[in-house]
Amino acid sequence: MSTTSGHPGAVRADQPAERALFRGLFDDAAVFPPGLVPLPRAVNEHLARRALSSADLVGPLLVPASAVAELLTLERTQPLDVALVARPGTDLGEVAAAVARLDDDPDTTLTGVEIGWSEDWHQALGWGAPLSLEIPRDIDPRRALSDIEQRPDDPHPVQAKYRTGSTGTTPVPTPTELATFIRCCVDSEVSFKLTGGLHHAFTHTTAGGEDQFGFLNVLSTVRWCLNAAEVPELEHLLAQRDPQPVVEMVTRMSEADASIVRAFFTSYGCCGVMDPIGDLVSLGLVEEAA
Repeated sequence: MSTTSGHPGAVRADQPAERALFRGLFDDAAVFPPGLVPLPRAVNEHLARRALSSADLVGPLLVPASAVAELLTLERTQPLDVALVARPGTDLGEVAAAVARLDDDPDTTLTGVEIGWSEDWHQALGWGAPLSLEIPRDIDPRRALSDIEQRPDDPHPVQAKYRTGSTGTTPVPTPTELATFIRCCVDSEVSFKLTGGLHHAFTHTTAGGEDQFGFLNVLSTVRWCLNAAEVPELEHLLAQRDPQPVVEMVTRMSEADASIVRAFFTSYGCCGVMDPIGDLVSLGLVEEAA
């Protein structure tokens, strides 16, 4: 794949897209790599964004379960929506304790908990919060998705989570891997969120030589998947470097299309939420200043 920027460049949409396609799409992962913003600053900046016209596009602040004690010592002038994140392999007892501490804070609303999928994840069903279960890259996703699909009745939703960024030990997934995951989620009727690497609108290669997916490529891929496209077609959309056809697909989506796409692709964690929002503004896909 040729090297190109994930920024909008000279491309501009003929009309805005349905706003519902982006509402709450960008979960604020400022404290996680590569951003690593100190928690006090991340909280203050997150709350300040509520005054912006783009506030409805931003999801909750993602906070490590291990940082709950620090979070509760911070002075705040506004209530805060938080989703707790624990890396796969974290002891579930530790996460449950963090959930309980947040439940006792009237100024914090727990919007979700993110943990790794494992054979004992069902213990988390009693936590009283929506769950996102990160599926390991080294297993057939159908195994975990089948487990999620057949979960016991619970009033809170449970969805899958998939890592689209690199880590110290794993590279960015290939278009085939991500396309297969999306196809399996739609086939299993399991919603999902993504994490890592989705910093800009279009699939590109960074200055450091790492391939990264574009969030508009992913949205378009989910829409095409719902139109019965199979993995080879989805791979092509995920790998598409030409912005124009991606923008055209996004602007053609109706409000109903946006609703069903977002019912499956619920959000993704981004360490700099104003970057993708700025891309949407530059592209003319949303109508206000970022």
